[in-house]
Amino acid sequence: MERIDIKGPYNFEQVLNRHALDPLNQIDLQERSVKVPLIVNGDKQVVKVTATGTTEEPSFDLSGKTSEAIIARLREIFQWDQPLDDIHAHFRHTDLAPIFKEHVGTPLVLDFDPYNCLLKCIVHQQLNLKFAHTLTQRFVTTFGTEKDGAYFYPDPEKLANVKIEELRELQFSGRKAEYAIGVARAIVEGKLELQKLHDKSDDEIMEELVKLKGIGPWTVQNFLMFGLGRPNLFPIADIGLQNALKKLYNMDRKPSKEEMEGYKPSWEPYASYASLYLWRSIE
Repeated sequence: MERIDIKGPYNFEQVLNRHALDPLNQIDLQERSVKVPLIVNGDKQVVKVTATGTTEEPSFDLSGKTSEAIIARLREIFQWDQPLDDIHAHFRHTDLAPIFKEHVGTPLVLDFDPYNCLLKCIVHQQLNLKFAHTLTQRFVTTFGTEKDGAYFYPDPEKLANVKIEELRELQFSGRKAEYAIGVARAIVEGKLELQKLHDKSDDEIMEELVKLKGIGPWTVQNFLMFGLGRPNLFPIADIGLQNALKKLYNMDRKPSKEEMEGYKPSWEPYASYASLYLWRSIE
């Protein structure tokens, strides 16, 4: 059992509530725990993360096989080394101050694996959230693997050989099936090296990923935010953000693209947190 202490504020209940929206995630709200499927150096491991502290004094117990690499990855996923005080201070004098006060300590938590995140973004395109999660669950439980009660997405090598018709049986559209399989094939063929994206800028990653069929700016922005933890993303095409801003400013319509672009400068360099807290405001 490993013990991790971090600097507050950090609201793990907010983390669990977000992850609980996805039925693939193994969450125990009463125990305040989540099972995290990890692939470290090609080895599949499941670590259970249990909150033992408070929002002001956060601490966590890790149960399962741990190593320096696994703990480093958990720190990255849960953003344990990102002090939220500085971010809250930045937004204290903006229009988002009431939202940040209401949801204080909400971190920008990543999906458990960048590959998972990219596939999930593709599956979720143009779907309502409930069915998007249902479709992702069908996909992973059909073609992925389960270990110690946690689910792993299908390896790229396996997905690359799945037939479009097999995904259509799960209610994928033909195009969406083609896009998901195409990403897996790009990885297998060495055309897409996800690990190397960590060292590239947001613009470089955007330029590389939009070359893949079925991946547009919205998908890349969400991948940058929840796959790589980039702090300054504000996807103006996102309907949820549009609705949150409509509510915030008591508008009788959704804000225009130009209006949304105008909001962003005062939120930089933490626009991803503005996005996150705006989403929280309407959940």
